[in-house]
Amino acid sequence: MDVAPSTVSGYLDPTYWEERFSSEEHYEWLKDYSHFRHLLTPLLSPSLSVLELGCGNSRLGEELRQEGVSDIACIDLASAAVERMKRRLSEKGISGIKVLVADMLDLPFQPETFDLVIEKGTMDVLFVDSGDPWNPNPSNVSKVMKMLEGIHKVLKQDGVYISISFGQPHFRRKFFEAPNFTWSVEFDKFGDGFHYFFYILKKGKRSLDYEKNQNISAEMPSINLFHEELEGEDFLFRMVEDL
Repeated sequence: MDVAPSTVSGYLDPTYWEERFSSEEHYEWLKDYSHFRHLLTPLLSPSLSVLELGCGNSRLGEELRQEGVSDIACIDLASAAVERMKRRLSEKGISGIKVLVADMLDLPFQPETFDLVIEKGTMDVLFVDSGDPWNPNPSNVSKVMKMLEGIHKVLKQDGVYISISFGQPHFRRKFFEAPNFTWSVEFDKFGDGFHYFFYILKKGKRSLDYEKNQNISAEMPSINLFHEELEGEDFLFRMVEDL
């Protein structure tokens, strides 16, 4: 918790992330790969080109490389995170992963470049200080939609976008299912007690019948359950999502 900002709005400050990644070696938001591997591996193959958004100092890219994926790009807005990851990959002798400084709201890639785009808690940052979760501030919504539009653009036809999130479906689906997107929306859950959400969006597979999607209760677990299940800073960040 020493690395957490003094106020939750600090998560929106690029300077905060530069300073944090300059000293922090490793942190996994929303659990590490072992907790959702069973959901992701059916979607992987060695031939895929993969983009990870907001890689920070996570080791997700390395885990995907170990699964046999050989064409991986990891981006982050913080140059400190990018340089640290480059050094770590070099020290470990890991190839097949490109790491670069880039803005997820302005992706520097050609249309239909990637088979799979994945982010873990990255979109959730855009909901910090967004106000009512049922009716977020327009400025936050604008950034979320810009991010999703960029992802949709760089995905190949039949490509897949994976979003691992604190956000429950009744808060997220209205963005995922905006009329300008052609992807279908499915989701699963992982975690004991408190659930993290694993969204699977398949480009070009959109169905006109959304009513058949899974029903999810809007009830939220108690704060005691959050505290028992969430690890470290995830507890603080999860509270931000509900305020």
